[in-house]
Amino acid sequence: MKNNNCESRELIQAVIETLNQGEALLAQMSDETYVRKLPVAFNASVGGHYRHCLDHFRSLLESSEAGDLNYDHRERGTLIENDRFAALNATRELRRGYEELDARVLVRPLLVTCKTSYAASGSQESPSTVGREIMYAVAHAVHHYALIGIMAGLMGVPLPAGFGVAPSTIKHQEQMAKAA
Repeated sequence: MKNNNCESRELIQAVIETLNQGEALLAQMSDETYVRKLPVAFNASVGGHYRHCLDHFRSLLESSEAGDLNYDHRERGTLIENDRFAALNATRELRRGYEELDARVLVRPLLVTCKTSYAASGSQESPSTVGREIMYAVAHAVHHYALIGIMAGLMGVPLPAGFGVAPSTIKHQEQMAKAA
């Protein structure tokens, strides 16, 4: 990543856009739909997937200024997972945090811990930067949004435009439409 303030702000803006998409979905979803567990989706709920996304954004924001990042330190079954209004408030709080984030911290190195192996008993560690982890957290959220989108579709909930679709896919679709 170039140490360019404009490009750094674009990474931060990507988080804000992703959180805005989540807020748009939550605004048009009922409380009941948010917590409904779908057997076809491993008995998961939209709230569970959404909380998981926010956990990653929160962990990253908390470690961005100082400290290392541990994706394993997350709570499950929290109010955010079970209360749509709490999820909306948490989304808005995170958005404010990223809006205030100093773009210069994106080049800051950090050690990332995450359990990635089924066989190993412990977690794995790798060096990274705040900016690289923002890229990961956004891509991670987009993939969970895609799952949420499928779940929402099964429950008859309309989706905001582009919800759960990677920015590179949207760009490709736009280019294909222009070429047609």
